[in-house]
Amino acid sequence: MALKQVSSLRSSLVPRASLAIASAALLTATMAAGCSSGDSGNPTSENLDGRGPITYVEGKDTTETGVVKQIIERWNATHPNEQVTFKEQSNDANQQYDDLVEHMRSKQSGYDVVALDVPWTAEFAAKGWIQPLKDNFAIDTAALLSPTVASATYNGTLYAAPRNTNGGLLFYRKDLVPTPPRTWTEMLGQCQVARDNNIGCYAGQLAPYEGLTVNTAEVINAYGGTFVGPDGKTPTVDSPQARAGLNTLVDAYKAGDIPREAITFKEPESGNAFASGNLLFLRNWPYFFGEAGGDASQVKDRFGVAPLPGDNGVGASTLGGYNAAISAFSKNKATSLDFLRFLISEEAQQIVASGALPSVRASMYDDPALIAQMPYLPALKESIASAVPRPVTPFYSAVSKAVQDNAYAALNGTKSVDDAIIGMQKGIETAGN
Repeated sequence: MALKQVSSLRSSLVPRASLAIASAALLTATMAAGCSSGDSGNPTSENLDGRGPITYVEGKDTTETGVVKQIIERWNATHPNEQVTFKEQSNDANQQYDDLVEHMRSKQSGYDVVALDVPWTAEFAAKGWIQPLKDNFAIDTAALLSPTVASATYNGTLYAAPRNTNGGLLFYRKDLVPTPPRTWTEMLGQCQVARDNNIGCYAGQLAPYEGLTVNTAEVINAYGGTFVGPDGKTPTVDSPQARAGLNTLVDAYKAGDIPREAITFKEPESGNAFASGNLLFLRNWPYFFGEAGGDASQVKDRFGVAPLPGDNGVGASTLGGYNAAISAFSKNKATSLDFLRFLISEEAQQIVASGALPSVRASMYDDPALIAQMPYLPALKESIASAVPRPVTPFYSAVSKAVQDNAYAALNGTKSVDDAIIGMQKGIETAGN
Protein backbone atom coordinates (compact mmCIF):
# COMPACT_ATOMS: atom_id res chain seq x y z
CA MET A 1 0.00 0.00 0.00
CA ALA A 2 1.36 3.43 -0.90
CA LEU A 3 2.40 5.81 1.88
CA LYS A 4 -0.23 8.35 0.81
CA GLN A 5 -2.96 5.71 1.02
CA VAL A 6 -1.84 4.62 4.49
CA SER A 7 -1.78 8.21 5.75
CA SER A 8 -5.24 8.90 4.36
CA LEU A 9 -6.64 5.83 6.07
CA ARG A 10 -5.08 6.68 9.43
CA SER A 11 -6.34 10.31 9.33
CA SER A 12 -9.87 9.03 9.83
CA LEU A 13 -8.91 6.93 12.85
CA VAL A 14 -6.47 8.95 15.00
CA PRO A 15 -6.02 12.55 16.19
CA ARG A 16 -3.78 14.85 14.07
CA ALA A 17 -0.89 14.77 16.58
CA SER A 18 -0.91 10.98 16.60
CA LEU A 19 -1.09 11.02 12.78
CA ALA A 20 2.11 13.10 12.59
CA ILE A 21 3.94 10.64 14.85
CA ALA A 22 2.58 7.64 12.97
CA SER A 23 3.40 9.13 9.57
CA ALA A 24 6.93 9.92 10.65
CA ALA A 25 7.40 6.40 11.96
CA LEU A 26 5.99 4.93 8.76
CA LEU A 27 8.24 7.10 6.60
CA THR A 28 11.29 6.03 8.61
CA ALA A 29 10.32 2.38 8.27
CA THR A 30 9.75 2.77 4.54
CA MET A 31 13.15 4.43 4.06
CA ALA A 32 14.85 1.73 6.11
CA ALA A 33 13.20 -0.98 4.06
CA GLY A 34 14.44 0.65 0.87
CA CYS A 35 18.00 0.92 2.19
CA SER A 36 18.14 -2.72 3.24
CA SER A 37 18.56 -3.81 -0.37
CA GLY A 38 20.90 -0.95 -1.28
CA ASP A 39 20.84 2.69 -2.23
CA SER A 40 17.45 3.61 -3.62
CA GLY A 41 17.47 3.53 -7.41
CA ASN A 42 20.98 2.12 -7.75
CA PRO A 43 20.82 -1.54 -8.82
CA THR A 44 24.55 -2.10 -8.21
CA SER A 45 23.90 -1.79 -4.47
CA GLU A 46 21.09 -4.34 -4.42
CA ASN A 47 21.00 -8.13 -3.95
CA LEU A 48 24.66 -8.25 -2.94
CA ASP A 49 24.10 -11.26 -0.67
CA GLY A 50 21.79 -13.11 -3.04
CA ARG A 51 22.53 -16.79 -3.57
CA GLY A 52 20.92 -19.41 -5.74
CA PRO A 53 20.81 -20.63 -9.35
CA ILE A 54 22.22 -18.26 -11.96
CA THR A 55 22.33 -17.96 -15.74
CA TYR A 56 25.57 -17.43 -17.67
CA VAL A 57 25.20 -15.79 -21.08
CA GLU A 58 27.75 -16.06 -23.90
CA GLY A 59 27.91 -16.44 -27.66
CA LYS A 60 27.77 -19.84 -29.29
CA ASP A 61 30.29 -22.31 -27.81
CA THR A 62 32.09 -23.08 -31.06
CA THR A 63 35.13 -24.86 -29.62
CA GLU A 64 35.41 -28.54 -30.45
CA THR A 65 35.63 -29.48 -26.78
CA GLY A 66 32.75 -27.24 -25.65
CA VAL A 67 34.78 -25.09 -23.27
CA VAL A 68 31.84 -23.21 -21.72
CA LYS A 69 29.85 -26.38 -21.14
CA GLN A 70 32.85 -28.07 -19.51
CA ILE A 71 33.40 -25.15 -17.13
CA ILE A 72 29.75 -25.06 -16.12
CA GLU A 73 29.60 -28.83 -15.62
CA ARG A 74 32.67 -28.62 -13.36
CA TRP A 75 31.03 -25.85 -11.30
CA ASN A 76 27.64 -27.57 -11.09
CA ALA A 77 29.21 -30.79 -9.80
CA THR A 78 30.18 -29.03 -6.56
CA HIS A 79 27.39 -26.46 -6.25
CA PRO A 80 24.08 -28.37 -6.09
CA ASN A 81 22.15 -25.38 -4.72
CA GLU A 82 23.75 -22.79 -7.00
CA GLN A 83 23.53 -24.40 -10.41
CA VAL A 84 24.57 -22.44 -13.49
CA THR A 85 22.46 -22.57 -16.65
CA PHE A 86 24.18 -21.72 -19.93
CA LYS A 87 22.21 -19.32 -22.12
CA GLU A 88 23.91 -19.79 -25.49
CA GLN A 89 23.52 -16.85 -27.84
CA SER A 90 24.06 -16.88 -31.61
CA ASN A 91 27.52 -16.79 -33.18
CA ASP A 92 26.87 -13.29 -34.56
CA ALA A 93 28.51 -10.57 -32.44
CA ASN A 94 25.92 -7.95 -33.40
CA GLN A 95 23.07 -10.23 -32.35
CA GLN A 96 24.85 -11.01 -29.07
CA TYR A 97 25.25 -7.31 -28.35
CA ASP A 98 21.64 -6.46 -29.21
CA ASP A 99 20.36 -9.28 -26.99
CA LEU A 100 22.40 -8.08 -24.01
CA VAL A 101 21.40 -4.44 -24.50
CA GLU A 102 17.73 -5.38 -24.69
CA HIS A 103 17.93 -7.23 -21.37
CA MET A 104 19.93 -4.52 -19.65
CA ARG A 105 17.71 -1.65 -20.81
CA SER A 106 14.63 -3.44 -19.52
CA LYS A 107 16.43 -4.23 -16.24
CA GLN A 108 15.66 -7.93 -16.53
CA SER A 109 17.18 -10.17 -13.86
CA GLY A 110 17.32 -13.31 -16.02
CA TYR A 111 20.93 -12.75 -17.12
CA ASP A 112 23.21 -13.00 -14.06
CA VAL A 113 26.70 -13.24 -15.56
CA VAL A 114 27.28 -12.03 -19.11
CA ALA A 115 30.23 -12.47 -21.45
CA LEU A 116 31.15 -9.16 -23.07
CA ASP A 117 33.34 -8.69 -26.10
CA VAL A 118 36.27 -6.64 -24.81
CA PRO A 119 35.22 -3.26 -26.31
CA TRP A 120 31.69 -3.54 -24.88
CA THR A 121 32.88 -3.56 -21.29
CA ALA A 122 33.35 0.20 -20.92
CA GLU A 123 29.94 0.97 -22.41
CA PHE A 124 28.11 -1.42 -20.08
CA ALA A 125 30.07 -0.06 -17.11
CA ALA A 126 29.36 3.58 -18.01
CA LYS A 127 25.64 2.84 -18.28
CA GLY A 128 25.51 1.19 -14.84
CA TRP A 129 24.54 -2.19 -16.29
CA ILE A 130 27.29 -4.26 -14.68
CA GLN A 131 28.56 -4.62 -11.13
CA PRO A 132 31.81 -2.84 -10.17
CA LEU A 133 34.28 -5.39 -8.79
CA LYS A 134 35.52 -3.46 -5.78
CA ASP A 135 35.28 -3.58 -1.98
CA ASN A 136 33.54 -6.85 -1.05
CA PHE A 137 33.23 -7.69 -4.74
CA ALA A 138 36.95 -7.36 -5.48
CA ILE A 139 38.62 -10.29 -7.25
CA ASP A 140 42.29 -11.30 -7.22
CA THR A 141 43.85 -10.57 -10.61
CA ALA A 142 47.52 -11.07 -9.65
CA ALA A 143 47.90 -14.26 -11.73
CA LEU A 144 46.29 -12.75 -14.82
CA LEU A 145 48.01 -11.11 -17.79
CA SER A 146 47.91 -7.38 -17.06
CA PRO A 147 46.54 -6.29 -20.48
CA THR A 148 43.51 -8.52 -19.94
CA VAL A 149 42.83 -6.80 -16.62
CA ALA A 150 43.17 -3.40 -18.31
CA SER A 151 40.56 -4.45 -20.87
CA ALA A 152 38.08 -5.09 -18.03
CA THR A 153 38.77 -1.77 -16.32
CA TYR A 154 36.86 1.46 -16.92
CA ASN A 155 37.64 4.83 -15.35
CA GLY A 156 39.98 3.22 -12.84
CA THR A 157 37.56 0.53 -11.65
CA LEU A 158 37.50 -3.16 -12.54
CA TYR A 159 34.08 -4.16 -13.88
CA ALA A 160 34.62 -7.67 -15.21
CA ALA A 161 36.78 -10.76 -14.95
CA PRO A 162 38.82 -11.55 -18.08
CA ARG A 163 37.49 -14.92 -19.30
CA ASN A 164 39.68 -15.60 -22.31
CA THR A 165 41.91 -13.37 -24.36
CA ASN A 166 43.36 -13.10 -27.85
CA GLY A 167 46.19 -11.37 -29.62
CA GLY A 168 47.36 -10.79 -33.16
CA LEU A 169 50.27 -12.80 -34.56
CA LEU A 170 52.60 -12.46 -37.53
CA PHE A 171 52.52 -15.55 -39.75
CA TYR A 172 55.57 -15.72 -42.01
CA ARG A 173 57.13 -18.01 -44.59
CA LYS A 174 60.06 -19.49 -42.68
CA ASP A 175 61.28 -21.23 -45.85
CA LEU A 176 61.84 -17.77 -47.39
CA VAL A 177 62.58 -15.69 -44.27
CA PRO A 178 64.26 -17.87 -41.61
CA THR A 179 64.20 -15.15 -38.92
CA PRO A 180 60.98 -13.17 -38.40
CA PRO A 181 61.18 -9.36 -38.39
CA ARG A 182 60.76 -7.50 -35.11
CA THR A 183 59.98 -4.08 -36.58
CA TRP A 184 57.97 -2.67 -39.46
CA THR A 185 61.19 -1.38 -41.03
CA GLU A 186 62.73 -4.86 -40.96
CA MET A 187 59.59 -6.46 -42.37
CA LEU A 188 59.14 -4.01 -45.22
CA GLY A 189 62.85 -4.27 -45.94
CA GLN A 190 62.32 -7.98 -46.69
CA CYS A 191 59.62 -7.36 -49.29
CA GLN A 192 62.20 -7.85 -52.05
CA VAL A 193 62.07 -11.55 -51.12
CA ALA A 194 58.35 -11.50 -51.91
CA ARG A 195 58.95 -9.76 -55.23
CA ASP A 196 61.66 -12.27 -56.12
CA ASN A 197 59.16 -15.07 -55.53
CA ASN A 198 56.31 -13.27 -57.32
CA ILE A 199 54.08 -13.13 -54.23
CA GLY A 200 52.61 -10.35 -52.09
CA CYS A 201 54.63 -9.10 -49.14
CA TYR A 202 52.26 -8.24 -46.28
CA ALA A 203 48.53 -8.23 -45.60
CA GLY A 204 46.13 -8.07 -42.72
CA GLN A 205 42.42 -7.34 -42.52
CA LEU A 206 42.11 -4.00 -44.31
CA ALA A 207 38.56 -4.01 -45.66
CA PRO A 208 36.34 -1.25 -44.16
CA TYR A 209 34.96 -3.15 -41.13
CA GLU A 210 36.01 -3.85 -37.54
CA GLY A 211 39.12 -5.67 -38.75
CA LEU A 212 40.46 -2.42 -40.20
CA THR A 213 39.97 -0.69 -36.85
CA VAL A 214 42.04 -3.46 -35.25
CA ASN A 215 44.79 -3.34 -37.87
CA THR A 216 44.94 0.46 -37.77
CA ALA A 217 45.00 0.53 -33.98
CA GLU A 218 47.85 -1.97 -33.90
CA VAL A 219 50.16 0.06 -36.11
CA ILE A 220 49.23 3.38 -34.44
CA ASN A 221 49.71 1.87 -30.97
CA ALA A 222 53.01 0.33 -32.10
CA TYR A 223 54.32 3.82 -32.86
CA GLY A 224 53.13 5.16 -29.50
CA GLY A 225 49.84 6.69 -30.61
CA THR A 226 46.55 6.44 -28.73
CA PHE A 227 42.90 7.17 -29.47
CA VAL A 228 41.16 8.26 -26.26
CA GLY A 229 42.24 9.44 -22.84
CA PRO A 230 41.69 7.60 -19.54
CA ASP A 231 38.18 9.07 -19.27
CA GLY A 232 37.17 7.15 -22.41
CA LYS A 233 35.91 10.33 -24.05
CA THR A 234 38.76 12.78 -24.73
CA PRO A 235 40.27 12.20 -28.20
CA THR A 236 44.07 11.81 -28.31
CA VAL A 237 44.69 10.47 -31.82
CA ASP A 238 45.82 13.80 -33.31
CA SER A 239 49.50 13.24 -32.52
CA PRO A 240 52.84 12.77 -34.35
CA GLN A 241 52.94 9.15 -33.14
CA ALA A 242 49.54 8.32 -34.62
CA ARG A 243 50.53 9.98 -37.89
CA ALA A 244 53.76 7.97 -38.03
CA GLY A 245 51.86 4.72 -37.53
CA LEU A 246 49.17 5.38 -40.11
CA ASN A 247 51.74 6.73 -42.54
CA THR A 248 53.71 3.46 -42.31
CA LEU A 249 50.62 1.49 -43.30
CA VAL A 250 49.63 3.87 -46.10
CA ASP A 251 53.15 4.13 -47.55
CA ALA A 252 53.43 0.33 -47.63
CA TYR A 253 50.19 0.15 -49.59
CA LYS A 254 51.23 2.87 -52.02
CA ALA A 255 54.57 1.12 -52.59
CA GLY A 256 52.88 -2.18 -53.39
CA ASP A 257 54.35 -3.92 -50.33
CA ILE A 258 50.73 -4.45 -49.34
CA PRO A 259 48.94 -5.93 -52.40
CA ARG A 260 46.22 -3.83 -54.04
CA GLU A 261 43.53 -6.41 -53.30
CA ALA A 262 44.40 -6.38 -49.57
CA ILE A 263 42.00 -3.50 -48.85
CA THR A 264 39.18 -5.98 -49.63
CA PHE A 265 40.51 -8.59 -47.18
CA LYS A 266 38.68 -9.76 -44.09
CA GLU A 267 39.92 -12.78 -42.09
CA PRO A 268 38.93 -15.47 -44.64
CA GLU A 269 40.38 -13.69 -47.67
CA SER A 270 43.65 -12.80 -45.97
CA GLY A 271 43.99 -16.33 -44.63
CA ASN A 272 43.36 -17.83 -48.05
CA ALA A 273 46.03 -15.60 -49.59
CA PHE A 274 48.64 -16.85 -47.13
CA ALA A 275 47.57 -20.52 -47.12
CA SER A 276 47.65 -20.59 -50.92
CA GLY A 277 51.27 -19.43 -50.87
CA ASN A 278 50.62 -15.90 -52.16
CA LEU A 279 51.90 -13.91 -49.16
CA LEU A 280 55.19 -13.63 -47.32
CA PHE A 281 53.75 -12.10 -44.13
CA LEU A 282 50.23 -12.11 -42.66
CA ARG A 283 48.72 -10.54 -39.57
CA ASN A 284 46.00 -12.82 -38.17
CA TRP A 285 44.60 -14.37 -34.99
CA PRO A 286 45.87 -17.62 -33.40
CA TYR A 287 42.96 -19.70 -34.75
CA PHE A 288 44.58 -19.43 -38.20
CA PHE A 289 47.48 -21.64 -37.08
CA GLY A 290 45.32 -24.72 -37.59
CA GLU A 291 44.23 -23.60 -41.05
CA ALA A 292 47.75 -22.73 -42.19
CA GLY A 293 48.97 -26.12 -40.98
CA GLY A 294 46.09 -28.11 -42.44
CA ASP A 295 46.36 -30.61 -45.25
CA ALA A 296 44.72 -28.21 -47.72
CA SER A 297 47.30 -25.51 -47.05
CA GLN A 298 50.06 -24.89 -49.60
CA VAL A 299 52.38 -23.67 -46.84
CA LYS A 300 51.96 -26.54 -44.38
CA ASP A 301 55.28 -27.05 -42.52
CA ARG A 302 56.70 -23.96 -44.27
CA PHE A 303 55.48 -21.18 -42.00
CA GLY A 304 56.35 -19.79 -38.60
CA VAL A 305 54.63 -17.56 -36.06
CA ALA A 306 55.98 -14.49 -34.27
CA PRO A 307 54.71 -11.45 -32.38
CA LEU A 308 53.58 -8.52 -34.49
CA PRO A 309 56.29 -6.06 -35.51
CA GLY A 310 56.53 -2.64 -33.92
CA ASP A 311 58.49 0.58 -34.23
CA ASN A 312 61.58 -0.42 -32.23
CA GLY A 313 60.72 -3.99 -31.31
CA VAL A 314 57.67 -6.13 -30.58
CA GLY A 315 54.52 -4.36 -31.68
CA ALA A 316 51.26 -3.66 -29.89
CA SER A 317 48.65 -6.27 -30.71
CA THR A 318 45.03 -5.37 -30.25
CA LEU A 319 43.60 -7.42 -27.42
CA GLY A 320 40.66 -9.68 -28.17
CA GLY A 321 38.61 -12.08 -26.08
CA TYR A 322 35.71 -12.00 -23.63
CA ASN A 323 35.23 -10.41 -20.23
CA ALA A 324 32.66 -11.86 -17.82
CA ALA A 325 30.59 -9.37 -15.81
CA ILE A 326 27.83 -9.55 -13.21
CA SER A 327 24.60 -7.93 -14.30
CA ALA A 328 23.55 -5.05 -12.06
CA PHE A 329 20.05 -6.53 -12.14
CA SER A 330 20.99 -10.04 -10.98
CA LYS A 331 19.15 -11.32 -7.91
CA ASN A 332 21.97 -13.69 -6.89
CA LYS A 333 25.10 -11.58 -6.98
CA ALA A 334 27.00 -13.46 -4.29
CA THR A 335 26.76 -16.66 -6.32
CA SER A 336 27.62 -14.72 -9.48
CA LEU A 337 30.76 -13.35 -7.81
CA ASP A 338 31.88 -16.83 -6.80
CA PHE A 339 31.32 -18.03 -10.36
CA LEU A 340 33.39 -15.12 -11.69
CA ARG A 341 36.24 -16.13 -9.39
CA PHE A 342 35.91 -19.69 -10.64
CA LEU A 343 36.14 -18.54 -14.27
CA ILE A 344 39.63 -17.11 -13.68
CA SER A 345 40.81 -20.00 -11.50
CA GLU A 346 43.57 -22.33 -12.65
CA GLU A 347 41.04 -25.15 -12.92
CA ALA A 348 38.74 -23.27 -15.29
CA GLN A 349 41.54 -21.65 -17.25
CA GLN A 350 43.10 -25.06 -17.88
CA ILE A 351 39.85 -25.98 -19.63
CA VAL A 352 39.99 -22.71 -21.60
CA ALA A 353 43.59 -23.30 -22.70
CA SER A 354 43.02 -26.96 -23.54
CA GLY A 355 40.17 -25.85 -25.78
CA ALA A 356 42.65 -23.79 -27.85
CA LEU A 357 41.36 -20.48 -26.48
CA PRO A 358 44.07 -18.11 -25.19
CA SER A 359 43.98 -18.16 -21.40
CA VAL A 360 44.09 -15.07 -19.21
CA ARG A 361 46.49 -16.75 -16.75
CA ALA A 362 50.18 -16.23 -17.56
CA SER A 363 51.18 -19.68 -16.30
CA MET A 364 49.25 -21.44 -19.08
CA TYR A 365 51.68 -20.14 -21.71
CA ASP A 366 54.60 -21.99 -20.12
CA ASP A 367 52.89 -25.40 -19.87
CA PRO A 368 54.92 -27.88 -21.98
CA ALA A 369 51.86 -30.02 -22.73
CA LEU A 370 49.92 -27.03 -24.03
CA ILE A 371 52.89 -25.78 -26.06
CA ALA A 372 53.16 -29.19 -27.70
CA GLN A 373 49.49 -28.90 -28.65
CA MET A 374 49.72 -25.21 -29.65
CA PRO A 375 53.29 -24.29 -30.69
CA TYR A 376 52.35 -20.65 -31.14
CA LEU A 377 51.81 -20.10 -27.39
CA PRO A 378 55.26 -18.56 -26.63
CA ALA A 379 54.80 -16.03 -29.45
CA LEU A 380 51.24 -15.34 -28.32
CA LYS A 381 52.36 -14.76 -24.73
CA GLU A 382 54.86 -12.18 -25.96
CA SER A 383 52.21 -10.60 -28.16
CA ILE A 384 49.63 -10.34 -25.37
CA ALA A 385 52.20 -9.00 -22.91
CA SER A 386 52.54 -5.88 -25.07
CA ALA A 387 48.92 -5.83 -26.26
CA VAL A 388 46.65 -2.79 -26.05
CA PRO A 389 42.87 -3.01 -25.68
CA ARG A 390 40.75 -1.41 -28.36
CA PRO A 391 39.86 2.17 -27.36
CA VAL A 392 38.30 1.90 -23.90
CA THR A 393 35.25 4.10 -24.32
CA PRO A 394 31.50 3.88 -23.73
CA PHE A 395 31.05 5.03 -27.33
CA TYR A 396 33.13 2.32 -28.94
CA SER A 397 30.98 1.72 -32.03
CA ALA A 398 31.18 5.37 -33.07
CA VAL A 399 34.90 5.55 -32.31
CA SER A 400 35.55 2.41 -34.35
CA LYS A 401 33.59 3.84 -37.27
CA ALA A 402 35.66 7.04 -37.19
CA VAL A 403 38.90 5.04 -37.19
CA GLN A 404 38.03 2.60 -39.96
CA ASP A 405 36.38 5.16 -42.25
CA ASN A 406 39.34 7.52 -42.13
CA ALA A 407 41.97 4.79 -42.32
CA TYR A 408 40.28 3.34 -45.39
CA ALA A 409 40.17 6.78 -47.01
CA ALA A 410 43.90 7.18 -46.40
CA LEU A 411 44.63 3.75 -47.86
CA ASN A 412 42.58 4.27 -51.01
CA GLY A 413 44.00 7.76 -51.52
CA THR A 414 40.86 9.83 -51.04
CA LYS A 415 42.37 11.46 -47.92
CA SER A 416 45.90 12.34 -46.91
CA VAL A 417 47.27 10.78 -43.72
CA ASP A 418 47.05 14.17 -42.03
CA ASP A 419 43.40 14.65 -43.03
CA ALA A 420 42.58 11.09 -41.96
CA ILE A 421 44.04 11.64 -38.48
CA ILE A 422 42.15 14.93 -38.15
CA GLY A 423 39.00 13.09 -39.27
CA MET A 424 39.51 10.44 -36.60
CA GLN A 425 39.99 13.14 -33.96
CA LYS A 426 36.78 14.92 -34.95
CA GLY A 427 34.88 11.65 -35.15
CA ILE A 428 35.93 10.67 -31.65
CA GLU A 429 35.02 14.15 -30.35
CA THR A 430 31.45 13.71 -31.58
CA ALA A 431 31.18 9.98 -30.76
CA GLY A 432 29.23 10.59 -27.57
CA ASN A 433 26.64 12.82 -29.19
